Amino acid sequence: MKTLVESIAKALVDDPTQVHATETTEDDTLVISLTVAKEDMGRIIGKEGRTAKAVRTILNAVSTKDNKKATLKIVE
Repeated sequence: MKTLVESIAKALVDDPTQVHATETTEDDTLVISLTVAKEDMGRIIGKEGRTAKAVRTILNAVSTKDNKKATLKIVE
């Protein structure tokens, strides 16, 4: 799932070399932390958070299919 989030983020930003995602587990939930360049933060979040919400929806659909829970944290 980490690679899915990274590939989506790399397609959205101007500097794909600065996109990094890490996976950790907290209380039976997979937490994916996404880090991008400061200049690309607005592209990842989108107007009123729509892009971030869409990425979270895709992540939720994939994790539900695998009978898991996953969340996305966008780290500044």
